Amino acid sequence: MRMPSAGTTASVPQPVEPVGELGPDRPPEPDPGRSSAGRSVALAVAGFVVALVLLVGLSLCVGAGEVGASGVLDYLLNRGGARGDSRLDLVVGDLRIPRTLTAVLVGAALGVAGCLLQAVTRNPLAETGLLGVNAGASLGVVAGIALLGLDSGYAYLVCAFVGAVVASGLVLLIAGRKGGGSPMRLVLAGSALGATFGGLTSVIVVNSAETYDKFRFWVLGSLAGVEGYGELGRLAPVLAVGFVVALLVARPLSALALGDDLARSLGHRPPVIRTVVAVGVTLLTAAAVALAGPISFLGLLAGFLARAIAGTRLPARLLLAGLIGACVLTVSDVAARVVSRPYEAPVSVIVALIGAPVLILIVRSRQLATMGMTDPADEGRGAEKKKRRLTLRLPGRAAARAPRVRPADTFVLRRGPLSFLVARRATLASLLLAALLVVAVVLSAYAGQSDMSVSRTFRAVFGYGDHFDVLLVQKFRLGRIVAGLTAGAALGLAGCLTQTLARNRLATPELLGVNDGATAAVLVSVTFSASGSFGAWWAGPIGALVAVIVVTVVSGGLGQRGYRVLVVGLAMSALASAATQVVLSRRSLNSASSLYVWTSGSLNGRGYSVAVPVLIGLAVLVPLALAVARHLGVLRFDDATAASLGSNAGRTRLICLLLAVALAGLAVGIAGPVGFVALASPVIASRLAGPLRVPLVGSMLTGALLVVVADTLGRIAFDGSELPVGIVTTVLGGPFLLWVLLGRSAATRV
Repeated sequence: MRMPSAGTTASVPQPVEPVGELGPDRPPEPDPGRSSAGRSVALAVAGFVVALVLLVGLSLCVGAGEVGASGVLDYLLNRGGARGDSRLDLVVGDLRIPRTLTAVLVGAALGVAGCLLQAVTRNPLAETGLLGVNAGASLGVVAGIALLGLDSGYAYLVCAFVGAVVASGLVLLIAGRKGGGSPMRLVLAGSALGATFGGLTSVIVVNSAETYDKFRFWVLGSLAGVEGYGELGRLAPVLAVGFVVALLVARPLSALALGDDLARSLGHRPPVIRTVVAVGVTLLTAAAVALAGPISFLGLLAGFLARAIAGTRLPARLLLAGLIGACVLTVSDVAARVVSRPYEAPVSVIVALIGAPVLILIVRSRQLATMGMTDPADEGRGAEKKKRRLTLRLPGRAAARAPRVRPADTFVLRRGPLSFLVARRATLASLLLAALLVVAVVLSAYAGQSDMSVSRTFRAVFGYGDHFDVLLVQKFRLGRIVAGLTAGAALGLAGCLTQTLARNRLATPELLGVNDGATAAVLVSVTFSASGSFGAWWAGPIGALVAVIVVTVVSGGLGQRGYRVLVVGLAMSALASAATQVVLSRRSLNSASSLYVWTSGSLNGRGYSVAVPVLIGLAVLVPLALAVARHLGVLRFDDATAASLGSNAGRTRLICLLLAVALAGLAVGIAGPVGFVALASPVIASRLAGPLRVPLVGSMLTGALLVVVADTLGRIAFDGSELPVGIVTTVLGGPFLLWVLLGRSAATRV
């Protein structure tokens, strides 16, 4: 339903009554639904204000220094000259009050920024990291530590703020090309550049243990370093400007929700509105990240919960989002001080532990319908059943008499009683990818061997030539290469399955929490590993399966429940990612550094011992995927069409989803969460095979090719050091995503 813009008066049309009964001076009947909703929002605002006041009081009374509520009250009221007490002045005046005020302002800033971003992108699942702000801030801090030798809270603040502003500025420039920044362009540009900045951050971190040691604690987010009002005072004007921008843009942004054409007819300029909103989000988020580190998930939680309470009324949503963000961050900061005394827990982990269950409760409630996020209507089910009955009633003889038309660009391959329909273009594309894969394997085996020619390497790969050459290549090089081939093939096939199921080129297994669940499971298994560097490879599929089972059960089943699955998947990813960061922060520097490399995606130390079991798994899963390929192609249409063609859409979707989960889990067990391969492989394979085909084989070959090439580049890019394969794919994947998805026909491909 289209809603009126904020600040205007809109009345629900009432039935026309005779003038004699209504009377010329009789006021119109009030709308009970609107007044009831208004009272509910007012009560919610009042409730969150009271909760925030109580949480502020609790924050002032909890913490180091052994100063209780009576001492804090004495200081605030200056009873008996309490402010002259140096100890009270230090604990309350210099530590607790500035920290509490920072928590309130940072939480409110992230909540308002998340609400603005969700409104401008028309996506209730948008998060403040979409503009690349968090990634830019992280890159700024890492560059300051490694390149400039900075080592102070104020220096981190400056670097984080500059990096965040530069990152979001680049996003605006890219998204604003060719007609202004649409919601999809903003999201894609932010995601792509954010991934690239994250990869560059990892490039610096993996080559400097000292930089990683400082970065791994900063990236968790914390308010422990807040002392006095210095840093807050410097960024308070930035926060103030961001809040003012949010206040001024509320009315035009409400008009923009009605559509660009209607917004223009009301006198607004959509590109300008989106740019101003992006600037406001940047100011709020950059200042928040500079003060407390990259606290993820809070903007999503606050904006989502505010929408669940206030519906589409943007001013009320902004107010509620700010209050919710302030409450959540304040209570998280209090919990961080007490859950692991005498140490402090990372506040971002507490936010995830609080926010994930809240999101799940919302998505399981009836409130989801008021947010415009209901599951697809059942209106097509009657037509689906009718088509299915018609299909089942077709006489067998009539079906047999129907002429069989061979699709274009195909030929029939016969061998005795068996015959196969082969697509020419897809076959040629697969042969080309296979040839390129052989070349990539030879070059990867040759890389780093200065005393061995390419021809000698090629012969050694197949077991010919000098005995030492064969031993060197097949024993020490090919094991890693085979591991990369299997991981890439599994990722490519998993990406093809999920993109076809979702009918969306952006869909990857990460959306269901598969990668984060598998990564957390492997890291937990490190505790029982003798080496302390790698966990059991089989923990990856188990973690992925557990994540999907939880998402399925909590969301009430997969099927067509799109938003439920996405929200629960995001919550699962946040929890698993928080667990991963905690594991890394609690281990020794050497162990944490090696594990961080693996969590970036690495083939270092991987060989036949890992590759062979996974190859056996692929030998089982790939034929199953090929067996359902015909039904998978039909799923690219709607379920009614699939049913009319004799395909059970629900069963096919479930089988393919389980296959994708198992494949992605196997890949994570081998090489960690290698980014962008599952996204890019089906896109490239589809370009080669043609849009009418589901390129299962091509996606496998492309994924294997990408991983082997990226691993080779990582080994030869820097002399004396090695870049993990996941970092290479992430750095190169961002520009690829921009090229593929922000091109001339991006709207038709996404």
